[in-house]
Amino acid sequence: MTPTCYQVNLQSGFGGGERYTAFFAQALEALGIRTVLFAHPQATFWRAQLPPGARIEPVTSDQLTRRLASLHQAWVAFHTPLPAAAVAVLHAAGAHATAFAHLPWHDRDPAALRPYDLIVPVSHHVAASLRARGLSRVYAEPLYGIADLRGPRSAPGEVIHARPVYDWDLRKVRERVLRTLYPLYWRLQPPRTFTRAPGIALGIVSRLTTIKQFPQLFERLAPVLARHPAFGLEIFGSGGYASVRDLRRALAPLQGRARWWGHQQNVGAVFAQLDYLLTGLPEKEALGLNVIEAQSSGVPVLAVAAPPFTETVADGITGLFYDDPRADGGAAFERLLHRLENESFVIEPQRAAAHLAQFSVAAFTARVARLVEHVGRLRPGARLAP
Repeated sequence: MTPTCYQVNLQSGFGGGERYTAFFAQALEALGIRTVLFAHPQATFWRAQLPPGARIEPVTSDQLTRRLASLHQAWVAFHTPLPAAAVAVLHAAGAHATAFAHLPWHDRDPAALRPYDLIVPVSHHVAASLRARGLSRVYAEPLYGIADLRGPRSAPGEVIHARPVYDWDLRKVRERVLRTLYPLYWRLQPPRTFTRAPGIALGIVSRLTTIKQFPQLFERLAPVLARHPAFGLEIFGSGGYASVRDLRRALAPLQGRARWWGHQQNVGAVFAQLDYLLTGLPEKEALGLNVIEAQSSGVPVLAVAAPPFTETVADGITGLFYDDPRADGGAAFERLLHRLENESFVIEPQRAAAHLAQFSVAAFTARVARLVEHVGRLRPGARLAP
């Protein structure tokens, strides 16, 4: 029988953690291990993301608890942590519970991860935050993600059309109302097609979530950019109402030099239009798949010199660092702008090859193979269940 890894991801929306779940399933399939994914009933995107051999089981919380009780001696990988009682049900069945840590754990309750047999971080930055919170069952090797630019995400010549910039949080009454009204407003707007503006194109290619801290970053950087008219900012991403509102306010000094394009599926077409990618602030970031993809597309990254960016960007090879603007008011960033005004920085493929190889499909699959071996040694009684 084909060995199986059961995965749990109960998110209803598709983001970085969901892309990572798909990467993990694809690597397991390459190793001859099938995925059974327990998913949110409203998460209809999984079939297009998972390998053909994967099985998707939509479940409610109650259904999942009953299902876990039946997984005797199985390996279950959680991308969404469950309460300790649910993990106890799994342990009662003699199964092994692995939790993936997709975010740093600085301000999070470590009790959420204590029931798990193994915690797998996606970067050294995340691993350090887990250990700082007193968690000891942390896997030693971070499972870096993949620069996934295959299929419809990779066509560089595709025309880019402006899309809505909001992802509505349906837990909030205001956003439920706006979700109904905003499409009416959007249909009244003239269509916009991306054409490159004169000058040097800086880009944000990211969901506009609170962990990125873009408003806090641009409160310091926008006044600096305003003094350098050679630079424009292109924003490819969407976010909640408050995140978009706060970022618009922070970008006010640019007076029209920041353009909004919404979330775009084809990041290959987006990166083809940019000179440099800008990251958010570092400490709440786990890894930054957009950072990896930009470098693999030949777009240098400009980032604060701190983890996790010091893991994912090779300084002077695939990108350039500047000091945290919360400490120096953007002085180091302004020096970097002066440098780029006088001489562009480009990624040289030969110099970048060794760094980028860390984020290849082959490297990720090899890391997953080592994880499979480790789980087998950790719990000899557990098995990859048929």
